[in-house]
Amino acid sequence: MTASPFDHPFLSGLVGDDEIAPYFSAETDIRAMLSFEAALARAEAVHGLIPGDAATKIAEACAGFSPDLTSLRAATAKDGVVVPELVKQLREAVGEEAGKSLHLGATSQDVVDTSLMIRLKAVVFLFAGRLSAIFATFDGLDRQFGRNRLMGHTRMQAAIPITVSDRLNAWRAPLATYRDRLTEQSFPVQFGGAAGTLDKLGPQAAAVRASLAQELGLTDIRQWQSARLPIADIAGLFTSISGSLGKMGQDVALLAEMGGEIEMSGGGTSSAMAHKQNPVAAEVLVSLARFNAAALSGIHQSLIHEQERSGAAWTLEWLLLPEMTMATAASLRLAKELTGNIRRLGTA
Repeated sequence: MTASPFDHPFLSGLVGDDEIAPYFSAETDIRAMLSFEAALARAEAVHGLIPGDAATKIAEACAGFSPDLTSLRAATAKDGVVVPELVKQLREAVGEEAGKSLHLGATSQDVVDTSLMIRLKAVVFLFAGRLSAIFATFDGLDRQFGRNRLMGHTRMQAAIPITVSDRLNAWRAPLATYRDRLTEQSFPVQFGGAAGTLDKLGPQAAAVRASLAQELGLTDIRQWQSARLPIADIAGLFTSISGSLGKMGQDVALLAEMGGEIEMSGGGTSSAMAHKQNPVAAEVLVSLARFNAAALSGIHQSLIHEQERSGAAWTLEWLLLPEMTMATAASLRLAKELTGNIRRLGTA
């Protein structure tokens, strides 16, 4: 049993996503954190801040390091963040001399935020592919049923006849914008040090940050540890995607309710009424859209990051953004499933 429906033993069958969930596992998070430490060591060695052999030892240790998760859990309860204990264990693994060069100039937030950006970059690539697949399904429906007629509705009342193409275009148009935004989305490295000034790196600070970003395949910008626009931007985009897919789900549920204008396969069964095929995927798209819309207000609360670093606002992001990402993943999965189950749309 879990507290979250996204990894619940059976509710995850409805709102979970087996492809995206591993990006929020402890193992993947730690691997990304270790990638940060290895890349930082290499970048600092390039700029002469640490010895080259120390960077090599750190990178080799990071490649095969498996931390003591029980100790990480206990330390996080005390420190509020996993990084101090992770770095402590890693220093023991690399040895005393190379350990002096590990994590030089960095702080916990640099590691955690950069790990998130590494993982979100991979997730967003998958999301763009899913949107393309939904587009292909829309194109197929348009070719097959585009000239069929639907009754247009305004304010929940019958208005004038429209075509299936008209309705499909209303569903498709915003998704084109989101697909473009996903492919153009930047994922910045976070590297600011203790108070965002990279004080320990002196005049080499900007050059090291640029090399670090290049090593990790991320964008190089000035530190954003207290200006959380990258988080708010991606959360807003996820909310828009799930919202537009929720609109489609609501439309499909209403078409199924009225009958006659849509035929679908794959409906859900009822424990009381054997004749029913409930539009489960359509309904859940609406629920997920509303979930993300509610969660986005919390992300906007986390923009209020006091002074140079906030513990409270930062922790709020950890509670909200992974589940928003999973809700978006489930929305894209269900939208593909739903559109693929349409057997007829409109009347000839």
